[in-house]
Amino acid sequence: MSFENSLSFARQLDFNDPLKRFRSHFYIPVKNAEEVIYFCGNSLGLQPKSARTYFEQELLDWEQLGVEGHFKARNPWMYYHHRFKKPLANIVGALPEEVAAMNQLSVNLHLMMISFYRPDRKRFKIIVEDSLFPSDRYAVQSQLRFHGFDPEEGLIELKPREGEYTLRTADILEEIEAHREELALIMLGGVNYYTGQLFDMARISEYGHRAGAFVGFDLAHAAGNVMLNLHDWNVDFAVWCSYKYLNSGPGGVAGAFVHSRHHHEELPRFNGWWGNEEESRFEMSREFRPAPGIDRWQLSNAPVFNMVAHAAALDLFEVAGMELLRQKSEKLTAYLEYLLEDAIAKGKLDARIITPSDPLQRGAQLSILTGANGKQLYNKLEAGNVIADWREPNVIRVAPVPLYNKFEEVYRFVEILSSDWESED
Repeated sequence: MSFENSLSFARQLDFNDPLKRFRSHFYIPVKNAEEVIYFCGNSLGLQPKSARTYFEQELLDWEQLGVEGHFKARNPWMYYHHRFKKPLANIVGALPEEVAAMNQLSVNLHLMMISFYRPDRKRFKIIVEDSLFPSDRYAVQSQLRFHGFDPEEGLIELKPREGEYTLRTADILEEIEAHREELALIMLGGVNYYTGQLFDMARISEYGHRAGAFVGFDLAHAAGNVMLNLHDWNVDFAVWCSYKYLNSGPGGVAGAFVHSRHHHEELPRFNGWWGNEEESRFEMSREFRPAPGIDRWQLSNAPVFNMVAHAAALDLFEVAGMELLRQKSEKLTAYLEYLLEDAIAKGKLDARIITPSDPLQRGAQLSILTGANGKQLYNKLEAGNVIADWREPNVIRVAPVPLYNKFEEVYRFVEILSSDWESED
């Protein structure tokens, strides 16, 4: 659509927004007696107002029932994790038996690599992004060392072409083909945390399997942000956190996906009692009887209080629906891009956007590469009641989230960023 650089146009977009009512379901932080412009949902999503009620119910059941809450609570704790199957399946494009809410992201990544990184002397290399999130890098490096390989030799790091900031799909596929005889695993972020680039997971999965490798993704910046179809894309595994776009609280319970074609394979796997079949779990048998589907990868009983906010947030996702959320997200991000490019073209802003302009190659985030005055620009945002995100050495990450952000906030953000302002230094 055609955009206009005016406050009245932004307000008209908000008036016509079919999802505008969802903002009232979240607490917006307040500074200086005003609601902030919160564009940091790619780091920590905002709190659903319903979370307090959800917590109070579980606290009440613990207070009144004690251990009997496992079976007699309003939401019996023994089965609490079941409630996440359907909403998570809808969000990541999976079958309910392919997804589980469990553990934390890095824990799940290690558990998945136990099953899907099975190197031998010939086939042991792992393809990752050069700008892989540090926690993922530490995980794959330690897995290589655990299996007796030097990370310097075992990691194939995908780098953009000279003068570019994002990876070309053709170059990724070419690297897969070039290393097909020695490649054991492809492990990329679905959306790169630094640039905001969304990868073509379907084609990467196809080429990886053709090369004889397993393919997995870290969806920390993709789940709840972009349309996913993990089952049909034949991805082997995926992991994600819930505290970014899924708005489930700091350190909220993470999630994992294992494709159904692997559910009956004899894969190496670490076992725990919550991975035992539910019917015989309390027989305390010496024999492990794996639960169906991905549930056999579970280790410990569900951390109910760490799951409560997740339940509140996912209930909102179920009502809103990913298709409408994605439609609004594309429009919000496109409007932000339009206003930023207009400010840059008019000389009001010394910066460039390094996130792809193609909506099919990005989610809600735009990464703004700044010049020498980057920290001053970021300080200007803080002084203007904006919460965004600074990433060294010189990138401001901005994420307008469709569940609670407005087009007017996008307009005011660019107005603040491009206004005349002098630091106090």
